[in-house]
Amino acid sequence: MVIDTKSHFKQLEESHLRTDVRESPEKLGEILAEDFWEIGSSGKKYDREACQKGVVQGEMELYHFEIQSLADDTVLTTYYLKEKTRERNTLRSSIWKLMEGRWRLFFHQGTITDLKVEEYAL
Repeated sequence: MVIDTKSHFKQLEESHLRTDVRESPEKLGEILAEDFWEIGSSGKKYDREACQKGVVQGEMELYHFEIQSLADDTVLTTYYLKEKTRERNTLRSSIWKLMEGRWRLFFHQGTITDLKVEEYAL
């Protein structure tokens, strides 16, 4: 697999978390795979359509970003997300698949954590 750089996947992750993308079903639809699904930090399951209707707002910052190749066309990303607006932290994971020549978000999960950014380590 010719894998893109770690910074490329970090940019992809940051793109789907931006408020301007979340507020636009069209922009978000360019990122999400047709069969995308998510387990939110609430524990609820969301499909592509539900995510395109929801809005994630606020200032967020990624830490401890890592990627791992799962197959020639599949990458797992993991990171710690500091949500400054809601004053909470989550551990995030995503599965990205190469579809029709571009990376699309296939799965995403967020888990609330009490760990501080400096306490988190893989």
